[in-house]
Amino acid sequence: MPRGAGCSQGRAAHGQVRGQAGRARPIPQGRNIWARAQTIEELPNGYWEWFRKDGVRMRSGHFKDGEQVGEWTTYDKTGAVYKVTTMKPKRRKPPA
Repeated sequence: MPRGAGCSQGRAAHGQVRGQAGRARPIPQGRNIWARAQTIEELPNGYWEWFRKDGVRMRSGHFKDGEQVGEWTTYDKTGAVYKVTTMKPKRRKPPA
């Protein structure tokens, strides 16, 4: 992520995002990936985008109640759109 982009430097456990909603935060996954994200009660909600270590956007889309919804865009290493995927809602089992 480019310098001065308002990134927190806190560390989180594997796959966890930590920091204030709407700010870019590190997501350690064995490589240097950053996310700009929104959460509600620690669940992903709203618009998310991930960036490569050089600051180029890698993926973007929306979450609702912790699930990916709608169109998700994947970008190539230059930042150009590579593909757009429409996420289908997951089937939930009825309560027992």
